[in-house]
Parts: sequence; structure tokens; C-alpha cells
Amino acid sequence: MSQRSLAYRCCVLLAGLSIAVVSAAADDGAVIERGQRDTARFYSGELAALHADFDDAMKSGLSVDALQVFRTQIGEQLGKEVSVLDESVTTAGGVQIYTRAATFEKHESPLEVVLAYSDDGKIAGFRIRPKQVEAATEHLEYQTKTPLRLPFTDEWDVFWGGRSLKENYHTAYPDQRFAYDVLVMRDGATHEGDGTENEQYYCFGLPLVVPGDGIVVSAANDVEDNVPGEMNPKQALGNHVIIDHGNGEFSFIAHIKQGTLAVEVGEKVTAGQPLGLTGNSGNTSEAHVHYHLQTTAEFGKGDGLPSQFLNYTADGEKIERGEPTRGQKIQPR
Repeated sequence: MSQRSLAYRCCVLLAGLSIAVVSAAADDGAVIERGQRDTARFYSGELAALHADFDDAMKSGLSVDALQVFRTQIGEQLGKEVSVLDESVTTAGGVQIYTRAATFEKHESPLEVVLAYSDDGKIAGFRIRPKQVEAATEHLEYQTKTPLRLPFTDEWDVFWGGRSLKENYHTAYPDQRFAYDVLVMRDGATHEGDGTENEQYYCFGLPLVVPGDGIVVSAANDVEDNVPGEMNPKQALGNHVIIDHGNGEFSFIAHIKQGTLAVEVGEKVTAGQPLGLTGNSGNTSEAHVHYHLQTTAEFGKGDGLPSQFLNYTADGEKIERGEPTRGQKIQPR
């Protein structure tokens, strides 16, 4: 989830947004009602009351005066909300995310109002951004050339994966059009305890392996793992490996644990070879693995490619060749 940020800790006009991590049970109806109420308070200028419901991180990063400036900008640049196209709720690591797609007087295309609520009911984030759409791609019928295996050995859960925006927020980004975020869940949770330490996360420290034969063209091993809930956007991939498969396909494996990388730049690697351990480094808020295949070795540039993995199980079903999707439990076989 290199683009991904679960912590919406600032209020940004027309900002991009990415999400990383895991679901918690939520009453969608109640979240929608809360989102409607808070959106209405923002529109009507009840900003002191709205600000009072911010969590500590939001309050420290955004004063009432700054919120007023943002509200004024919205009025000047967008005008009034004209119609609501859709409302939805997603959940991530105890954060409930209300998304409201709407049209505005002065803006040609729809926008989204996004409010994030922490498990104690506080507002953990607030953004207005362009409505997310699936990135155009010429590769929908693409067949992966490299014999790929899943880059781990245990049973993992697909948190983001699939070809639709609903299944996979990455689809909004051309280079990560077919990316995956995977982690380990037990009884609907990704960690034990209060989730404040990386070691509490079920996937943290689990072994990773090389997904396909090739040559390592980029690697990092010294990026510190984040404290859960904090992120490192300046080093988005964190500790990572980029593998040139020699056929116009490049694998990106990101967020590896600091100091555990078992390969180096220039090394010829083979599928199944030890790669490192799962970490929480880079632009991510909790331990997981990000994987995607693209046409270049440069992060943020190039076209994302479908990744068809070989010989794995999905929810217990044997798959000879396939693309995992959100919600599946997957494991090599």
C-alpha cells in the first residue's frame, strides 16, 4: 500500500487518498448517519462543534481557524453540494470510513467527502478528493509471462485485491492497477492485544519468498519499521525488492521488516528463494505485504500488469492459475 494511508490525519482540498489495512465490524447505517451529520455541520459552518469531535492527532494538526480556511476554500472553489450520488462505508483497523460521492455547483466532475471515525467515535480524518475511478488500462486481457508463485508460505488474507475499485483501491493508480495487499487475520482481527506494537500483528515477521525468477534491480533494507498507526510517506515502499523478470515484467514487494532482506541488487534469484520477513516499513499503518507487477523498474511510473499466480488454494479450492481477490484466504500448494 505504498500509496496507501489509513491515517487521514489532515484536511486536504482535492487530495488523493490511499488506504491500508484491516476491517472491523461496523454498523454501516449508523456510520452513514454520522457522516451525513458531520458533512452537514461542515457545510453549515458549525466548525467549532465539528472540531471538538476530532481526535487528538487531528486537533494538533488542524486548528479551528485552519478548518475555517478550508471551509472557505471549498465554498469558493466548489460552491454548494448539488446532489449525492452514493454513500458507502468501509472499515480498516478499527477505523470506520464514510465516503460520500457528490456533485458541486462549480466543479464539473463528482467529488468525494471522506470522514474517518476511530473506534472511540472521534473523527480521525477528513478529506475532499476527486471521485476515485478505475485507471484506464490496455492490459485487461494480459497473461502474465513469468511463472509466479505467491510470495509467502503460510495462509494469508487478501485485504485489497481484484480488478474493481470496490475490491481494490489500488485500481485507481495506473502503475498499481492490479496490486495486492495481503496480511493475516484471525477471528476478524489482524493483531492480538491493543495493536500498538508490531509484534502483536499476526503477519509481522512471517517469511517472504521470491515470487519469480529474475534479477534484483532495486532493494532497501535499512528503513525503520513504523509504530502501528504511523506512516512514512517519504519512503513509500519502505524496505523492498524490485525484481526484473527479463520479459518486461517487474515485481515489487514492499514493507519488508528492517534488516531482514536476504537478497541484494544484482543478484539472480529464483522462485521460492528466501526474501526476507514481513514488516511495517514505508507508507503503511500496519504490518502487511504489498505486491504488484508492472512494466518498468521505477516506482510510480509504468503500467500495472495482472499477476496470475500458479498452484495455490483460495478458500480451500485448488487454483492452477488465477488472480486472488479481496476477502480470500490464499496459500501456496
